[in-house]
Amino acid sequence: MSMSCRVVISAALGFAVLMAVSLPTSAEESKMHTGEAVQALPLFDAHVHYKEPAWQPYPPAAIVELMDKSGVAMALVSSTPDDGTITLWRYAPNRIVPELRPYHGTAGSSNWTKAPGMFDYLVKRLNDYPHEGIGEFHLHNVDPSDEPLLRKIAQLALSRNIYIHVHAGKEPVDLLFSLEPRLKIIWAHAGMSEPAQTVEEMMAAYATLYADTSFRERDILTPQGTIDPAWRRVLERFPERFMIGSDTWVNGQWDRYAEIMAVNREWLSQFPRPIAEQIAFKNAERLFGRNVENRLIGTR
Repeated sequence: MSMSCRVVISAALGFAVLMAVSLPTSAEESKMHTGEAVQALPLFDAHVHYKEPAWQPYPPAAIVELMDKSGVAMALVSSTPDDGTITLWRYAPNRIVPELRPYHGTAGSSNWTKAPGMFDYLVKRLNDYPHEGIGEFHLHNVDPSDEPLLRKIAQLALSRNIYIHVHAGKEPVDLLFSLEPRLKIIWAHAGMSEPAQTVEEMMAAYATLYADTSFRERDILTPQGTIDPAWRRVLERFPERFMIGSDTWVNGQWDRYAEIMAVNREWLSQFPRPIAEQIAFKNAERLFGRNVENRLIGTR
């Protein structure tokens, strides 16, 4: 047996054993902060990219091994170009939930809405592969000239009952919901730089707005290692609307993947177990109709 196989099997067994010994034994315990029991929870990483610069240094087997070592049972993946997502999904179809990023060729984060043939490209890729979302894409501002394309994308997502995953501030998210109030939107980075109060107001305004918390770990977790009060308020008010994420937008994020997941477990550990479980994996189970379980670790 190869060393990599032994590592994967060992990781899987370790998480299984830890889960068995860490589960709470009473209703009273379930109300307490999760603490060390957080280590037993499977994770759903709701913000992964498998971009072309990562393909050679991190082949699919290496990506799945990184997930295994951090107890990440499943991930929502979009890539530049989409071929990266499809490659990873084909390698580990039980572990990868694909979504379609518009970026390809010369179309990138700053100009994708102006790229010729963009809507036709999206329709073709959605017809060819089982994407469960459109995104993660950037909307840096509200540009009225983008509205016709965004309206068509909103209708496309609605007709296929899939998600829009958008990296934007408050105003573009408001715009998307104004174009189609029935949209299901995952707000990348929980607004990135929007304050927790704004995130809370947006969650209250839109019942089908969800968020991944990638790059907000150090906003949620203070330098003193406690939970920021404003973030605790919004996460406890809307625990069914958040998921964690890593945002592997550059290879440096893959290099520190274990650290990113460890920080997510650190802040999750300071919430009651029901809330920690929702954000760690149960919300993803509900949104994507999957069973996110530790038994997936070590498998494809």
